[in-house]
Amino acid sequence: MVGIFKQHKNLKTMNETPNFFAVDLGATSGRTILGTIEDGKLQQRELTRFPNHIIQTGGHFYWDIFALYHEVLRGLRAVADEGIRLTSIGIDTWGVDFVCVGADGAILRNPLCYRDPHTEGAMEEFFRLVPKERVYEKTGIQFMNFNSLFQLAAMRRHGDSALAAADKILFVPDALTYMLTGRAVCEYTILSTSQLLDPRTKRIDPELLQALNLREEQFGTYVNPSDVVGTITPEVQRQAGLGPVPVVAVAGHDTGAAVAAVPASDERYAYLSCGTWSLLGIETRQAIINSQSYAYNFTNEGGIEGTTRFLKNICGMWLLERCRQEWTDAPADVNQINREAMEAAPFRSLINPDDPRFANPESMVQAIASFCQETGQPVPEGYKQTARCIFESLALRYRQVLGYLKELAPFPIEKLHVIGGGTYNRNLMQMAADSIDMPVLTGPVEGTAIGNIMLQAKAAGVVNDIFDMRRIIAQSIEMKRYEPHHTAEWDEAYARFQKFSK
Repeated sequence: MVGIFKQHKNLKTMNETPNFFAVDLGATSGRTILGTIEDGKLQQRELTRFPNHIIQTGGHFYWDIFALYHEVLRGLRAVADEGIRLTSIGIDTWGVDFVCVGADGAILRNPLCYRDPHTEGAMEEFFRLVPKERVYEKTGIQFMNFNSLFQLAAMRRHGDSALAAADKILFVPDALTYMLTGRAVCEYTILSTSQLLDPRTKRIDPELLQALNLREEQFGTYVNPSDVVGTITPEVQRQAGLGPVPVVAVAGHDTGAAVAAVPASDERYAYLSCGTWSLLGIETRQAIINSQSYAYNFTNEGGIEGTTRFLKNICGMWLLERCRQEWTDAPADVNQINREAMEAAPFRSLINPDDPRFANPESMVQAIASFCQETGQPVPEGYKQTARCIFESLALRYRQVLGYLKELAPFPIEKLHVIGGGTYNRNLMQMAADSIDMPVLTGPVEGTAIGNIMLQAKAAGVVNDIFDMRRIIAQSIEMKRYEPHHTAEWDEAYARFQKFSK
């Protein structure tokens, strides 16, 4: 595959700037971005932005993979319209979800969404085949009922026709790469979210496959971040108006791409990817799989250059996003909501953000109200009190999970790097610093896209390794630092929080 980049490396001698096309798909929206690296600095420009809708029909929730593919093509056409010559394309998305492809190469059906209720009870059913402790010892992955392992088990148990006919099972970024190139691959970081991967062998565990009645070859050829998969097909070239552009397997999992963009100077830090989900963890050389990590339900996901992202999933801005859909009197501008939340009394009501009732309720406002009622707290009244309840509860959950990390980390943790859209909420960032009693450094905001671009740059030979990447990122962004103003109020609130959170 190295030869695919030969013409682009020749361009460097002609003083042409490499242009990297990043597709960044989240659970609520997606973007295409053009990234360049020149004079040791990264620059990026958003080309297109679009919603990513969950489709409810027939009692199930689906993603529209064809609509997402259409948006990728729309972004590529925007590049062609400007006469830009692309160096490569890279795609990252959320984790766990997958597409079934038939023996004739056709996509069999839109993929089920991880919020679909078909996985209710799936974990307990699967543990009859392989005990829970054994699944964790094999994979080191946090137990969540929507993990690919349990989605596949539920589909098999319910006689899902797409799975029954599947020749290939491709995770969402790999499915889009397949639609662009015709090559079926299984990228390491996205596979690691599935609870199928053994982090020691870097392969899908055979006992889990046997329990699902699946074969390893159904998941495509294994690839790692910065591997070149192939070039866009003649069909895509005609539709996009481009030549045979290489497609790179970046860190297909958006958190893997985001963590690659953390501008850390040493290992003594924790990271928080703050968006729809809050993902709090550390970067290690080896997976941490022991009785303590099992008890705390931590996960070991694949990182770049052989690292492990040891982390815990925390419900994030999903809480606020869902409430905003219900509020009729709240400002349309989320930043105004963030500011006005500070007008509400502090620590009036607290929730456990990871209580199962908040996964996908019909009414998030009512779910928060029911939690407060059941725990003997006043129910938030209006959007200001509800938003403050959400922010303070998230900050306290960060403190709790960071405490677990300090017990498990092989090095001291001295600061928290926060990346993602949640960094725009300055009040939440200050609350986080106050709650954890530790400096919080924010940026880059668009960490996922930056990681995507930098991994393409590595594939093209523009950067050498993660140290090169992080040096360029640090030179290219402005970080903000929040110092803790720890008070007894936070300690008192945390004591209350611990009574209904674990």
